[in-house]
Amino acid sequence: MLSDWTERNRDVLILVARVLLMTLFVTSGWSKLMSFTGTAGYMASLGVPLPEVATAIAIVMEFFVALALILGIYTRPLALLMVLFTLGTALLGHHFWTMEGAARAMNQINFYKNLSIMGGLLLLAVTGAGKIAITRK
Repeated sequence: MLSDWTERNRDVLILVARVLLMTLFVTSGWSKLMSFTGTAGYMASLGVPLPEVATAIAIVMEFFVALALILGIYTRPLALLMVLFTLGTALLGHHFWTMEGAARAMNQINFYKNLSIMGGLLLLAVTGAGKIAITRK
């Protein structure tokens, strides 16, 4: 019964999944876009190489690629690209294994959150955008 319902609503559920998966990225990307200099400074404080370039990449990925995924544009390849980006941000931005106390706990949670998001992105790469998308196969 439940599988019948999910199959009947498959495309709507995939659309909802795309929106939910990308909400964090779009809001974060918009924030970075509105504060490029501040974001680059933060990235420099993390020791990220070429912080201005890294900030531009983060904005493109978090805002523009995320919007493309919401709209269902090139969903499979962009989802795989977003997996790599999310892994990179986990390793560069949430290296909890070098931290102590509350910072370690917070970054460990965010690191594993990124891994969970990567799982959702991999599923999106497998399922594709569904029928409610700008481009579809």
